[in-house]
Amino acid sequence: MRLPSLLAVALLSAALLLLGASPASAHPMPHSVVLLDVHETSVTAELELPLSDFVRASGIEVTAATVAAQQDALRSYLIAYIRPATTGGAAWTVRVGDLSVTDAEQTSTGTYQELVASATLTPPAGGDLRHFIFRYDVVVHQVVTHTVLVSVRQDWAAGQVGSDAVQVGTIQIDSRTMTVPPLTVNLEHGSTWSGFLAMAELGGNHILAGTDHLLFLLILLLPAPLLATAGRWRGLIGPRAAAGRIGRTTLAFTIGHSAALALSAFTHLDVPAWPVESFIAVSILVGAIHAIRPIFPGREATVAGLFGLGHGLAFSFTLAEMQLSTGRLALSLLGFNLGIEIVQVVLVALALPALIVLTRSRIGPAFRLIGAALTGIAATGWLADRLGFPNPLARAADSAGAHPAPMLLALTVTSLAALAWTCLDRRRSSPGTAALLTTTWSR
Repeated sequence: MRLPSLLAVALLSAALLLLGASPASAHPMPHSVVLLDVHETSVTAELELPLSDFVRASGIEVTAATVAAQQDALRSYLIAYIRPATTGGAAWTVRVGDLSVTDAEQTSTGTYQELVASATLTPPAGGDLRHFIFRYDVVVHQVVTHTVLVSVRQDWAAGQVGSDAVQVGTIQIDSRTMTVPPLTVNLEHGSTWSGFLAMAELGGNHILAGTDHLLFLLILLLPAPLLATAGRWRGLIGPRAAAGRIGRTTLAFTIGHSAALALSAFTHLDVPAWPVESFIAVSILVGAIHAIRPIFPGREATVAGLFGLGHGLAFSFTLAEMQLSTGRLALSLLGFNLGIEIVQVVLVALALPALIVLTRSRIGPAFRLIGAALTGIAATGWLADRLGFPNPLARAADSAGAHPAPMLLALTVTSLAALAWTCLDRRRSSPGTAALLTTTWSR
């Protein structure tokens, strides 16, 4: 065969190889994920298994439509290939719970279907819950290119709550021995103190991230230094009286949401999220209307306590997901509430001087009306969104309130500008700056 003919054959062969290459070279295949939640006496695992690889490994033709009918076969198969044990070799008990087929997507894989299963792993008496051998080859024993990522999603005793999952290892076939080595899971030492501090931090972050909770409290405090007369905000009360009203309102809100949080957590009260979230939006709307026209003057603390019950139910959704024991739940409630109150008191303390200054300035009425109107618009958007009508108002409100620091900074800057304006305006008629400041704060 001549050289040109050989070259043509080589080029043709290369083209055929490229055309017939596995699509996996361009689109990485999805991997399995195991998410561990570490409790006091057991470890629960959520398994996320790419459906095509699972079917290939197990031989069970399962789909979203047939998963319910095949639960017994699926559970038996999973139990056979999930074999945790103590470091001394004593087997743990494995119980597989809920099973479902859902759509999923991982980085660069595109959309695919996966089998999602929950399993409870319980060590034998005396077994170390935080140090064990995890033998797991649900898919890997047949699909040799498959990889399993194992992560801890929740570990109360280690202070890992409400944060991203932490990867503790991978499981894949050893190409030299063609076996699947077990993963040694060695968690750091846990303590009650770590869990308590983590819950306090989670509570503080929750109030900072909960734009609606913070906005409700601030909108109730906005007219706190004002005096209601004949259905309108017409006068001012003294700074000491204003501070007392603000303190009572804040305390009542605290008592309300703390009581609802404890009741919901200890009784395992199962309330759908949408009516609770809608109630919170209504509470903000009512507060905004009250800031424009007094509808419950002098009873702000009572209203804050009543609406605080709904806000507490919203907080309880966070604790309900953790499946804590009674002892840990009690400590978590204490820590969670402590974190909420510390952040809440700090934010109110930062906002209090600004609110008092603004209500005593010329721009105070305009600031109150504009702030209440914007809050009412945001609450209306949230209410519509939570009733099933997504809208740009809700998205804009969520975006604007994602970080409370700029909101408080704007409030402080506005109050300082108002104070400076008042000082300059009154200096023309009063030569004494000290007398001016005394007059401003004592009105």
